[in-house]
Amino acid sequence: MDIIKNNASGLSGLEQLHAIIAENTPPPINVTLGFTLVEVEEGRAVFEGSPDRSVYNPIGSVHGGYAATLLDSACGCAVHSKLTAEQGYTTLELKVAYHRPLNDMSGPVRAEGRIVSIGRRTAFSEARLTDRNGRLCATATSTLLIFPIERPATTG
Repeated sequence: MDIIKNNASGLSGLEQLHAIIAENTPPPINVTLGFTLVEVEEGRAVFEGSPDRSVYNPIGSVHGGYAATLLDSACGCAVHSKLTAEQGYTTLELKVAYHRPLNDMSGPVRAEGRIVSIGRRTAFSEARLTDRNGRLCATATSTLLIFPIERPATTG
């Protein structure tokens, strides 16, 4: 079952994320950048990846967008884990602080996201990205919009 089928199947956010892990059916961005959802529970999500030279910037280190994408995914999926089948979300704001550069020897890196607070329309989450030695590489805070998902009516 792919992510689109999971989203249309009436599964809660947590059930969707568990299905992605169990069935090894990551969304395309995970495949493109080579990272994986490895843990999820209500209000928490963890991604791992091993950056390589394919994500280097012109100065010879991992592009900041790689870390930002991992952190955004961890923040977003932490929130996703608390949503019903009738809810979706999108990132309104992501603030990233870079603490140390990444290179092709940094991985596997681990991004762990947690909900700070969640309401009816907005959620706030935070995430930390650490390298293979547990050193802090980047942190993020995120504001997310929660919205109803309109599903097509079924005819019978």
